Amino acid sequence: MLKALMLLFDPANTWEKIRIAQHSVGRLSLSFVLPLLLLSAVVEAAGLRRFGVERGNFIEKIVPVSEALALRYEVVQMLLSLVILYGGSALLKPIGASFHRRHTYLECFTTLAYSLAPLFLARMLSPLPVMNTWVCFGIGIFLAVSLLYRGIPVIMKPDPSSAIGLFVFCAFLLIGSTALAHFVADLVLRGKILVL
Repeated sequence: MLKALMLLFDPANTWEKIRIAQHSVGRLSLSFVLPLLLLSAVVEAAGLRRFGVERGNFIEKIVPVSEALALRYEVVQMLLSLVILYGGSALLKPIGASFHRRHTYLECFTTLAYSLAPLFLARMLSPLPVMNTWVCFGIGIFLAVSLLYRGIPVIMKPDPSSAIGLFVFCAFLLIGSTALAHFVADLVLRGKILVL
């Protein structure tokens, strides 16, 4: 989690340290991604249990969230996040190849894992009564896209002439997929989709 915060406050040096470290997908998953996802899930679930969730069409009222519902919501959100991360990395590899350079799965995974960190951190704010989950999503995805912009040239090293095209294409895919995942998770939280 410290690395996620360092990316927000000193992205240039932190991306360079990440490039030099070159951790494997397994190590990166176990030491960075899963702890960050678990921490955000625990904090968000505790906040939902403590503060409840706003419901209503015309008159908003705070409704308490059951432990089972909070657990279902967090499980769905974590699973969708992992699908976006691992599947997105697999999708990013051929996309990067279409921009005249072959990338390894590790490069794609590293770029996406660290770029998505602010989105995972922003989830911790969503249970606060003054914060709408979509506002938290907006803050998180804005910071994630800005980290993606700085991470692609350092980790994936595309040709300078095609770097902006790769970034724009990846940014649109990242925004679309995470927005869809957030929408589905929000439907689970509101009880409109029953899972588990």
